[in-house]
Amino acid sequence: MNDQISLTGIQARGFHGVYPDERRDGQDFIVDAILQINLDPAAHTDELSLTVNYAEIAVIIEQEIKGEPVDLIEALALRIIEKILEKYELIESVAVTVHKPFANVGVTIKDIAVTLERQR
Repeated sequence: MNDQISLTGIQARGFHGVYPDERRDGQDFIVDAILQINLDPAAHTDELSLTVNYAEIAVIIEQEIKGEPVDLIEALALRIIEKILEKYELIESVAVTVHKPFANVGVTIKDIAVTLERQR
């Protein structure tokens, strides 16, 4: 199946990172999510109950960015995936990319990102 819902560029301030200034000052994180789901029933019936409400998923992602700090963006990505799969049984797999564009790595860089994908 190739059906998917994509959410791109969800941005919020979080306090994730291993360095004290990251935990103290925070920074903006950006998250993209790709949800694999059979959209055929919703497409044929025009019924929201046969798909997932992407507005709710966007809120979940924003809450996790703003939520309890973690050291690694890998951990944040996994936490987002687990929340989405826990709440929405119709979703077959989720890929989440967490961008940390303001990471202080000692060189000029446009973005650092990790992507995790999990299936049921």
